[in-house]
Amino acid sequence: MEVSTIGLDLAKNVFQAHGADAAGATVFRKRLRRHKVLEFFAKQPACVVAMEACASAHHWSREIGKLGHTVRLIPPTYVKPFVKRQKNDAADAEAICEAAQRPTMRFVAVKSKEQQAAAVVFRARDLLVRQRTQVINALRAHLAEHGIVVPRGPSHMVKLIELAADPTSDLPEAVRAALEVLIDVLHSLHHKIKHLDVEIARRAQEDKTARRLATIPGVGSITATAFVALAPAATTFKKGRDFAAWLGLTPKQNSTGGKQKLGATSKMGERTLRRLLIIGACAVVRHARRRGTPQGSWLARMLSCKPPMLVIVALANKMARIAWALLAKGGVYQAPVASA
Repeated sequence: MEVSTIGLDLAKNVFQAHGADAAGATVFRKRLRRHKVLEFFAKQPACVVAMEACASAHHWSREIGKLGHTVRLIPPTYVKPFVKRQKNDAADAEAICEAAQRPTMRFVAVKSKEQQAAAVVFRARDLLVRQRTQVINALRAHLAEHGIVVPRGPSHMVKLIELAADPTSDLPEAVRAALEVLIDVLHSLHHKIKHLDVEIARRAQEDKTARRLATIPGVGSITATAFVALAPAATTFKKGRDFAAWLGLTPKQNSTGGKQKLGATSKMGERTLRRLLIIGACAVVRHARRRGTPQGSWLARMLSCKPPMLVIVALANKMARIAWALLAKGGVYQAPVASA
C-alpha cells in the first residue's frame, strides 16, 4: 500500500507519525525523534502531511513543504472528535490523519517567516500591556489598603505615581520602598510600549494595504497593521461574513428541530484582531453618542433601538467585513449615503 496522507503529532522531542492510504487504511505508525523528522519525510513519496495548528506548526510546515509534500494545518478543535477513546500520541496522529481526509475539513493557511515576524511585534506589545495593567492594579491595591483610592485606568497612572511617591503621605517606609520598585517597572514598561507603538506606526505608514485599511472609521494604525500581520489571505474566505465568523464576531448557534437559537459571540478566532476591532467600534459608538450621527444612517438606527454593547459588537462585525472587502478587492473605504 502506498501512503497518501501522513498525520504528524508535534511535540518537543518525540513526534508521532501515522500513515494511511487513499482509502484510509493504516500503512504505518512510527515514533520519530526531533532530529530524525526531516530525514524521515525526505524518504517518503510526495503526499499530504497534516498537523494540528499549534506551536511550531508553521515552522515544520515550511520545512516539510520544501521536501515536496503538501502540508495541511488543522485547528485542534476539529481534530478532537476523531480521537478514539484514550488520548495518546498515536491516537492523536491517527485522528489528525483521519481528519485531513475529510472532504469538508477546514485548514489553516501556513504563515511565512515574514508574517510570523510581523506578528511577534503585536504579541510582545500585548504581553507588555498586560504586565503594565498588572503593575497599575498592584499599585492601586497597595495604596487602597492604606486609605488612598485612585480611579481605575491607565489615564490615571500619573496621579497614581504622584500619590505613591508623595513624601508627605503617611505611608510606612517599607511600603514606600516597594512601591518605588513597582513605579520603576511601570516607567520601563510604558517606555517599551511606546517604542513598539512607534514601530507599528512606522509599518502602518510604509505599508500600502495598512494605509487603505486605516481609512475605515474605527481602524487606526495599530489595527490596520495587525490585519496585515495576523489575518490570512483574503482569498481564504469566500465572503466577508466568513471572515467575521473566523474572528469570532458572529453568534453561537444552538439550533435544532428547525428552531434557530443564537447566543453570544463565539470568540473562537484571532483574539488580537477581535479585541482591536471591539476597541475601535467602541470609540466610534462613543463619538456618535456624543456628537450625533447622520439621520437615517445604519449606526443611528442601531443606537436608537439597541443597547450600546450590542451595537459595538455589530459594528465590529461590520468593520471586519469591510476590511475583508478592501483586502479582497482593493480600494479605500467610502462612506455609504444615509437613506432619507
